[in-house]
Amino acid sequence: MFFGKTTNFKIDWVLILGILPIVAVGMITMDSFTTETDFLIKQLIWFGISLLVMIGASFIDWRFLKRTDVVIGLFLFSCVILIILFIFGREIHGAKSWFHFGGVSIQPSDFAKLILIIVLAKYFSRRHVEISHFKHIIVSGVYAFIFFVLILLQPDFGSAIVIFLIWFGLVWLSGISKKHLFFVFLTGILSFLFLWNFVFATYQKARIMTFIHPLTDLQGSGYNAFQSVVAVGSGGFWGKGVGFGTQSRLNFLPEHETDFIFAAFVEEWGFLGALILFLFFVFVLIRISTNASKGVSNFEILFGFGLVIYFLSHFTVNVGMNVGLLPVTGITLPFMSYGGSHLLAEFLGLGMLMGMRRYSKSVHREDIERSLVESA
Repeated sequence: MFFGKTTNFKIDWVLILGILPIVAVGMITMDSFTTETDFLIKQLIWFGISLLVMIGASFIDWRFLKRTDVVIGLFLFSCVILIILFIFGREIHGAKSWFHFGGVSIQPSDFAKLILIIVLAKYFSRRHVEISHFKHIIVSGVYAFIFFVLILLQPDFGSAIVIFLIWFGLVWLSGISKKHLFFVFLTGILSFLFLWNFVFATYQKARIMTFIHPLTDLQGSGYNAFQSVVAVGSGGFWGKGVGFGTQSRLNFLPEHETDFIFAAFVEEWGFLGALILFLFFVFVLIRISTNASKGVSNFEILFGFGLVIYFLSHFTVNVGMNVGLLPVTGITLPFMSYGGSHLLAEFLGLGMLMGMRRYSKSVHREDIERSLVESA
């Protein structure tokens, strides 16, 4: 049953209160650097829809996700959608990452990340006894690799990196032998070194180096990164004030409502504002971790910590990109960047976590044993 017998209302309003300031400063920032009100109005609508989706998801009994046929079905469905994207997807900035329906655009990779968390949580929760076997790195890696390739070919480098980080994080948390994991990474590094020395042409090496160090090509691919670093630095300690961020208002900073909203925010709010923003993100991650730790089984626990890895990956890659420490990959800042697709996925994930909290206290031992039998 989708709506099973549950305990009392389990919306974590403390978590929501921690997220609201992040959403609010995102809207304030994207509204301050343009005379257009379109961004703010659309973001408000998407936030309202996402909040309703989260509340609706919190009422669902998500134990049906422990069934192998359901999880495999979700995985295959996601693969099909990502493949169809190459045919019917809308190309934006050279990447076919979006389906466009009238005035609404949806990015399937946002939901693929959530589905990968479900798949890996299901896989590792069933194999906690024999988790040290090397084959589980390979099998789980195949699931992630399929998503990784389909997203990388769009090309969407940022989401592909997050897919890898979700897999790596859950593999690490699952208890797989660290020696086996080290062996996989050593093999990958040696393979790359072989390709670098004997396969890659000079121009291919140059492209890779420019991707890793974009500031070495300020007139080309490094322009966005340079303008972002300038915006962050010009904010100083106190910031220039809301509406006075020159890099954004004069359009020197590209994609200031999505990929580079952190740089636009810091220019106006300064180092102090960035520090407060970091504290709110840390609070949100801790709160999600607390909810995850109360899971009734390994599946719920791994799903919750998978969400932590998902949000932390997005936050780290986006901020690192904005301050010039990581390559520019085109990835959103959770709850803050403009766009409805990522908001829907983020709040859906939180709603699922809260739905799992609803039965965490009421389930009995016989229910646990029965669910294990049914999922076998």
